[in-house]
Amino acid sequence: MIAVSMGTYCVECHAPYLYRYCPKEFSCRSLIRRLRGRPDLYQVQIEQGRFSSISLQEDGYCSDQGEIDARGRLLCSPFIEPHIHLDAALTAGEPRWNESGTLFEGIECWSERKATLNREDIRRRALRTLELLVNQGVQYVRTHADVSDPGLVGLRTLCELRDELHDRLQIQVVAFPQEGIFSYPDGLALMEQAIEVGADVVGAIPHFEYTRELGEASLKEVIRLARDHDRLVDVHCDEIDDPSSRFLEVLAAEALFAEMGDRVTASHTTAMHSYDNAYCSKLFRLLKHSGINFISCPTESIHLQGRFDTYPKRRGLTRVKELDAAGINVCFAEDSIRDPWYSLGNGKLLRTLDFGLHICQMMGSVDFRRALDFITDHAARTLGIASDYGIAEGKLANCILLDGEDDYDVLCHQSDVLLSIREGKIIMQREPAHIVTPHYLLG
Repeated sequence: MIAVSMGTYCVECHAPYLYRYCPKEFSCRSLIRRLRGRPDLYQVQIEQGRFSSISLQEDGYCSDQGEIDARGRLLCSPFIEPHIHLDAALTAGEPRWNESGTLFEGIECWSERKATLNREDIRRRALRTLELLVNQGVQYVRTHADVSDPGLVGLRTLCELRDELHDRLQIQVVAFPQEGIFSYPDGLALMEQAIEVGADVVGAIPHFEYTRELGEASLKEVIRLARDHDRLVDVHCDEIDDPSSRFLEVLAAEALFAEMGDRVTASHTTAMHSYDNAYCSKLFRLLKHSGINFISCPTESIHLQGRFDTYPKRRGLTRVKELDAAGINVCFAEDSIRDPWYSLGNGKLLRTLDFGLHICQMMGSVDFRRALDFITDHAARTLGIASDYGIAEGKLANCILLDGEDDYDVLCHQSDVLLSIREGKIIMQREPAHIVTPHYLLG
């Protein structure tokens, strides 16, 4: 019998699936399914945790024990959540709701909630949130942890979970100074301490620093810290409607000069929605030369931005379509799940992708054919994991099975993730939803 994880516990050994695999393992699996961008059916062999063979399927069915017949459904690389705040997840309404819907009231609400944080509280909510993500096909997560806290309780707890869950998920933890590096007491010392504790990525929030000069200084510091400690960089950059907020050019230039652009990410950059085209023409030249990555959070940004507008009202997303057309790497993220900044969210990146394509007006056939790139391959480049990510012989056997035939089909139906395999082991499985047609429609 193949032991699989269903819901919260493994049906075979009853272990919580976020903590360990069922001890029953198979050395080889064969899956018959479609691959993205290819019309035929393929047989995918998995041995010792890696894809050992990918070949055209001729007879169209499985017969050997231990094989899985996907019945022509789509095999896809695992989904990636490249920007989320696990320490704040599931705190919407605690201690009060963000009634204005602005970024800044959200930060105020979080500052009040942050005073009550403890390890058990963060673990409980983070595990519930990770369970949502795993059930939606996510196997890689980059989470920000607020280090505007002398005890660094959020960062310590999330680093602990990262290490505990390494066989289930690959988690990167960002040292994120929510209230600024230079505008918060001992902010820089806390960033350095966060790196010692184990942060994988260093962050900043230059537009929230008290002055332009402090914002620029914070960016120079995170590049220095990343270079000195061999860390990645992910900056909450220009998450504001102000067209004069132009820290992105500073971040890109510093990354270019340090020759580490592919290790640097600019998250949000919503002010770009308010930049004029003449400035963007100049800016894009720098962005391409720098090689930095971008993360857009469509549901969060459409909710938070444009709050000071009457009409016309800005959408407040970065220029995803233009960045992508220019060959600049950009991906989508959910950002928040029921926290002071965004009170909805369910861990389903297909929902985020749907919003993103609508808001960014990326609804052409070419966009649909490669839609899943924005929550898979592009995000892999952003997290720096592309070398062993993807469905190819020799790579780690990490994949998901989607209830559809191609990107367009999956997007249209917001399809279920039916199976999630990590290093050749099933970590999540569900039955496909069956749509029953009412008798009066059958004629």
